[in-house]
Amino acid sequence: MPMIDVYAPADLFPADADSPFGDELTHAVLRAEGVATPGPLHLDNTAAFIHRLPGTAISTASVASARVVRVQIVTPPGALNRDGQKQIVREATEIIAKYSTDDTSRTWVILTEAAEGGWGIAGTAFGQEEFAALAAS
Repeated sequence: MPMIDVYAPADLFPADADSPFGDELTHAVLRAEGVATPGPLHLDNTAAFIHRLPGTAISTASVASARVVRVQIVTPPGALNRDGQKQIVREATEIIAKYSTDDTSRTWVILTEAAEGGWGIAGTAFGQEEFAALAAS
């Protein structure tokens, strides 16, 4: 049940792209986690947040208004193996390029794994044991 945050200049993606863009990203992360056929549990609890920022809100050490994209993907503990990490970095970058109106060679993908028990849903702190029980039910 990953969470995806995309931070980009406001004009980098077409105005109507958020829904299909988010859908492609969420399915790409689920594939990287090894979920071949996601069910309601996965689909209802995987989300993409598209953060369109003013150009001046993104900078690098050398450029005040940088045309870069930052994708942060937070997954439950142990959800991605090394092959899955490589897969989602590649696919997320390809999806960004597909929807972008500009050069996306500066797309940064950051993979973050929640700490054991550090993933909360409906007031419960989930870890591997709780996720396994949830998936089995």
